[in-house]
Amino acid sequence: MKMKKTLTSLLLATVSTFALNIGETPKEVTLSGDNGGRVDGTIWHSTMLKDKLHVLFYVDPDKKGDNEAFLEALNAKNYDKEQYASVAIINLKATWLPNFAIEKKLKSKQEAFPNIIYCKDKTKYLVQEWELADDASNVLIFDKEGKLIYQKVGKIEADEMQKIFALIEEKLNRTN
Repeated sequence: MKMKKTLTSLLLATVSTFALNIGETPKEVTLSGDNGGRVDGTIWHSTMLKDKLHVLFYVDPDKKGDNEAFLEALNAKNYDKEQYASVAIINLKATWLPNFAIEKKLKSKQEAFPNIIYCKDKTKYLVQEWELADDASNVLIFDKEGKLIYQKVGKIEADEMQKIFALIEEKLNRTN
């Protein structure tokens, strides 16, 4: 009986972790001012996740290495920037590291990787509004209409990467 309760609790926790549903456009959110924004100080709005296929990373700075291999493999694909974009939103409140140190690092990353949009979430806003996993590495993929087509919390393994790339390429080929 104890095992059944544990499994039920785990299932409910997993279900409640994903407020975003595959095939749906998420609730509109804005990162600006006190709750964050783009590294250059401008506003980031979730409606920007349209017109291209977007891969969004929502990451606790302490978990940045979890999907480094996936990010490197993704960048190596060199997808057409007219059809594809990446967004990295850093959950600043999920770490003990000081914001100024992370922000300095993000500015240098933005310069080194201008095709990735770097943003800051200073208040766990997306954890609250989209119910993303806190203190984790979240990877979300949106089609050109802004609908969620993939979501993963935690490390993406090599076999799963191939499935993700196949999904991306299928969606990109449909838009040609």
